[in-house]
Amino acid sequence: MKPHELSKLRKEMEKIQDGKRYEHTLGVAYTAANLAACHGENIEHALIAGMLHDCAKCLSDEKLLAICEKQKLPVSAEEQKKPSLLHARVGSYLAGKEYHITDQNIINAIHNHTTGRPGMSLLEKIIFIADYMEPGRKQAPRLEQIRRIAFSDLNQAMLMILEDTLFYLQDSGSVIDQTTRETYDYYKNGGK
Repeated sequence: MKPHELSKLRKEMEKIQDGKRYEHTLGVAYTAANLAACHGENIEHALIAGMLHDCAKCLSDEKLLAICEKQKLPVSAEEQKKPSLLHARVGSYLAGKEYHITDQNIINAIHNHTTGRPGMSLLEKIIFIADYMEPGRKQAPRLEQIRRIAFSDLNQAMLMILEDTLFYLQDSGSVIDQTTRETYDYYKNGGK
């Protein structure tokens, strides 16, 4: 992707996202680029995936469900109860369809940035972690510790984020996607 194309993506996200979401998107993209540089991943891919990770976040629940139905994208029972969880799946679809991304690793990073998945690629881990720790985030427990660890051990950062996420979701009585539990178990048991 040429620099002007990345600039075009940035302008597209600014148009479709509210101000707070757009600031988050920029934070994720640049945090992902830094993690990519540190861990030997393609920086451009990290910027693209970070820029597009929430491209479907501002869609209504009805619109997310309608896109899934029309495109025959699977919807789990958890996602049916809380359609906003679909923004990652729909975002990965839109990345290809609307933004012409063909690299499957970028598409997977967008798809798995909220729940994770067992056996994530380096780019998938980077986007998952960058989404959690970008500079605009303030509320997460152990955030400063996770920010430090992420630059030396992505798997440890993944495990800490998943632990904190599951604790928060259980404590607040929120819907927990089964994939998040499976991802936590995978990294807790030493998965790479």
